[in-house]
Amino acid sequence: MSSGKHFGKGSSKPALPDDGVPRLYSMRFCPYAQRAHLALLAKQVPHHSVYINLTEKPEWLVDVSPLLKVPALQLVAEKGEPSLIESLIIVEYLDEKYPQCPLLPKDPLQRAQDKILVERFSAATAAFYKTLVSDGDINDFWKVADIFESELAKRGTPYFGGSKPGFVDYMIWPWFERLAVLKFAVKERYSFDVKRFAKLNAWIELLLQDKVVKSFFVKPEDHVEFFSTRQAGNANYDLLA
Repeated sequence: MSSGKHFGKGSSKPALPDDGVPRLYSMRFCPYAQRAHLALLAKQVPHHSVYINLTEKPEWLVDVSPLLKVPALQLVAEKGEPSLIESLIIVEYLDEKYPQCPLLPKDPLQRAQDKILVERFSAATAAFYKTLVSDGDINDFWKVADIFESELAKRGTPYFGGSKPGFVDYMIWPWFERLAVLKFAVKERYSFDVKRFAKLNAWIELLLQDKVVKSFFVKPEDHVEFFSTRQAGNANYDLLA
């Protein structure tokens, strides 16, 4: 199930095939849920996607996500059909469970450093949403971007993962995919400086051509339209359905 139709309050729980593959409860425009989708797609793990209206959540969501959060990954092949929540926990589980196309480095030190780098990006996500909802300072986002620009220069590779995208790349990508939303929200205060972020700009162009990113990509104008409807109090979750 991956039509993009979002289930809301009063809906019946979708009937899914009893095939033992994981079920990802998601929201099509959620950047945290996108992390889980990118990991599943990168590893080519068969799964079902069930999209949730986060404004009017279905009553049955609590059965698979006790905190009523997305993403939630239900492991129906495991005893008790447990569910995992929190995007980074889900992605790390997938990376260990499905060793094909590893996202995290094998080297313990590099592995730890990549996790720290993604943790540092949390300041950017906070700045992103503060800028959107409470007229925050967009420069707080660019300050974090400076860290990642320097890290790419230090690593000397096109991707944070080396010669191909890895954990860091896919975990931070959703917010760079949404730069158009920032631009729409702050208008003339938007200041993505291509010279300042030359390596990040090249990285963005590469990821736009990445088959994994392309398979779950939302066009800038659609991100902006969804944000506009949500800001107006009538979020159009089924914009892409």
